[in-house]
Amino acid sequence: MTTSIKAAIKTAIKTVPSSPRDRIRQQLADLKMPGALESLDQVLAAADGGSATPADAIEQLLAAQISLRNNRRLVAAMRSSRLPAVKTLADFDFSFQPSVKREQIESLHELGFLERRENVILLGPPGVGKSHLAISLAIAAAQSGRRVYYGTLADLITSLEEAAQAWHLSHRLKTLGFPSLLVVDEIGYLPITRTGAMLFFQLMSRRYEHASTVLTSNKGFEEWGDIFGDDVMAAALIDRLVHHCHIVNIRGNSYRMRNHADLQSAMQGALHPDFHSDSPPESGRRPTHAIHHPRKTAKERRP
Repeated sequence: MTTSIKAAIKTAIKTVPSSPRDRIRQQLADLKMPGALESLDQVLAAADGGSATPADAIEQLLAAQISLRNNRRLVAAMRSSRLPAVKTLADFDFSFQPSVKREQIESLHELGFLERRENVILLGPPGVGKSHLAISLAIAAAQSGRRVYYGTLADLITSLEEAAQAWHLSHRLKTLGFPSLLVVDEIGYLPITRTGAMLFFQLMSRRYEHASTVLTSNKGFEEWGDIFGDDVMAAALIDRLVHHCHIVNIRGNSYRMRNHADLQSAMQGALHPDFHSDSPPESGRRPTHAIHHPRKTAKERRP
């Protein structure tokens, strides 16, 4: 063995940490686990004091690393997805909206619908928490490592119209069709052109059975023909959206107006005297048959 190799081995031996605590610290650094490394002293102190078992200590270290990873993913997602704010399921006040089925919402946040490429549609009057729940689903998806994108209907249509004018529509449709989860917020709040409606229909057709979309609207399905300016197109759009879909219909008061009960009551009566998502169409309007489809089981949906 040459002198240089012997010297290198001696140097390596000298640099090996002597105590178990130092070796663990070095191993966590080698594994690139900064979250666990940062919490190591606190976790070992709890173990030394008898308040944590060895299994507890390992679990706490791993949980610290997972938490850091999820936070980093969220920061990256906030930059790329255009999410307007961080709204989580833990922040949602179920007691204020008793019409919301907590079990359904918690189940959706387990993200199984993303694996099955199903959609989620949240319906209800303004201020009841539709956008909050839509964003919290996007946050959960981002923390799990999935790519998400957020936009209001008006903003998405504007981007599609601009792409069409610049002869880049195909590229824009491909870009918006790629995320595992697309949030389309505020359907029904602002008027859209017929061209915009056709472009949005193309986007939803591209994502159909390929990726999940979460949509929010203050209008029931029977009014979507007015929103998109075409009953036939609206029926075809709804048919695709609800084929594999979870519908959350929220009936309640505006959370933003909770401190103004009198004004809230007057506004709700004027704007939405009887809001619902599955009422029959008005006389003379083409029936929106898709909303009457019975929910298929997972077995029935698969070929």
